[in-house]
Amino acid sequence: MHAVDRSEILPIGEYELVRDHFRARVIDEKRRRRLRVADRVSVVFENHDTALLQIQEMLRTERITREGAILHELETYNELVPGDNEVSATVMIEIDDKPEREVFLVRAKGLEAKISLVIDGERYLGRTTPDRLLVDRASAVIYLKFALSPHAVSALRDKTKEHAVEIRFDHETFTAVAPLPRAVVASLAEDFEG
Repeated sequence: MHAVDRSEILPIGEYELVRDHFRARVIDEKRRRRLRVADRVSVVFENHDTALLQIQEMLRTERITREGAILHELETYNELVPGDNEVSATVMIEIDDKPEREVFLVRAKGLEAKISLVIDGERYLGRTTPDRLLVDRASAVIYLKFALSPHAVSALRDKTKEHAVEIRFDHETFTAVAPLPRAVVASLAEDFEG
C-alpha cells in the first residue's frame, strides 16, 4: 500500500467542495474496519484513505496552509499507512469517566507491547515507534503495525475459506480476545489487492 503523496492533498477551499462526499465514503469504510473489544477498547484498521482523511481534516480544522506544516501533517499521518505485508491499527481506550480512565491508563503501562494479531494460530506482535510510548502510562490512543508472514497475507486474501483472525490483548490489566468479523477481514484483504 502506498503512503499518501503530497500531490493528493487538496487545498482547504478545494477540499470543502468534495468534503461531504469524501468524508461519507471514508467514514463508511472505517465503519467496516472498526472492531469493539470488550467494554473499553476499540480498534480501527488504517489504510491510505483513512490517513488521507485524517490529514485533510487536520488541515481544515487547524486552517493549516504553510507548506512546512502540511508536510509535517503528511509525515505524521503517513505513519498510519501500513507498508508491504503489514496491517496498521489505531487502538483507542474508551472510558468516559476521566478518573477511571486515568487509573486504567497508569495500570496499563506497557499495553502497547502486549497487543497481537493472530492469523490461523500465528501471532504477530504489534509494534509502535518509541516516540509514541509514555513513561508512566499507556496512551489512550495507540498506533500499531503488525508485520505479517506471506502465509498470513495469503490467509487474509483467501476468499475460498474462512481463516481464524483475532486481535489479542495480553496485559495483566487488560486481557481480551476479539475475533475479527468477516467484514473487517474482507476490508483488510482489499489492502493487499493490487
